[in-house]
Amino acid sequence: MLRLLRLLDQPQHVATLAPLVEREILYRLLLGSRGDMLRQLALPTSQLSQINRTIGFIRRRFDQPIRVAELADLASMSSPSFHRHFRAVTGMSPLQFQKRIRLQEARRRLLSEDVAAANVGMEVGYESPSQFSREYRRLFGAPPVRDASLARQGVEAGA
Repeated sequence: MLRLLRLLDQPQHVATLAPLVEREILYRLLLGSRGDMLRQLALPTSQLSQINRTIGFIRRRFDQPIRVAELADLASMSSPSFHRHFRAVTGMSPLQFQKRIRLQEARRRLLSEDVAAANVGMEVGYESPSQFSREYRRLFGAPPVRDASLARQGVEAGA
């Protein structure tokens, strides 16, 4: 990686040397302790690749209701098999994963935009402001409005 970054200081060599350095990095990654996992991701029919495809689907549609059966079909797996493989890859169920994505997006919006917490909750897919607030507090340790306020104060204090 360092050799690749050093090429930025020599732009005339980037076009020729960068692909070679990138190829070496990939080669070393494939030989490393996680090489098997990387090879599985590269195979479109592997279980890991199928789970990765459903993760992308959840990320794109985090604000919409998603059925596990729909995800299992997308991964070409039975629901129990999909659930087991998804949990092995992410450490959580598909619906927990979707909830985490929703809450992270809500927090990002609360911190970067001047919006009401209840509106953000609805925008990321929650039907109830109280459910949104409860789950937000559970993940981030404070209700949405207080968390955003504390985060802004921390940024202002550090500036």
